[in-house]
Amino acid sequence: MKRRLGIGLAGLWLTACTTPLPIAPISSREAIIDFSLEARFALKVNLPQQAPQSSGGRLSWVHRNTDNQVLVSSPLGYGIAEIRTTPAISTLRTADGKTRESTDPDALMEAVTGQRLPVTRLPAWLLGRSGTNATIEQDAVGRPARLHEAGWAIEYDYESESPGALPVRVTLHRDNEIELRLRIEEWKEQP
Repeated sequence: MKRRLGIGLAGLWLTACTTPLPIAPISSREAIIDFSLEARFALKVNLPQQAPQSSGGRLSWVHRNTDNQVLVSSPLGYGIAEIRTTPAISTLRTADGKTRESTDPDALMEAVTGQRLPVTRLPAWLLGRSGTNATIEQDAVGRPARLHEAGWAIEYDYESESPGALPVRVTLHRDNEIELRLRIEEWKEQP
């Protein structure tokens, strides 16, 4: 049960979808501070000496300053879990009403999923922003195409040719063990 819940929760960070959907126009990627998004995710985990696992579903994410609220749902829209992070505390509430808390969101995800997932870095990575020990490869119009940081490789795909466009697909990989794919259906700027 812990592994399935972990895969489902970890999967909230990525998705795959074959048919592109329109993204509402908002400011360029560089100007965005706070955002919300609607997406589909797919997660594959292939750890040594364990059977490969995969999961998928939908997520709704609101990022404001240093606070995040993520609702993870099944592919049919049934709520699986809600994750809230603030600088002071992170809370994970599952559909069965169980709640776990931690002062470290990455540690909370590790306790639940068995994997240390980069919860604190994801908002910046979604926008193609990196930390101090990262490398970014740009595409022909100057947008992030690939980002490498903390053992993770992040790849970006765009539908628009605009230099300030937001990605519609984001894929994260770590050591051929974890692949998270996110198909972003809608971006919105938060006031």
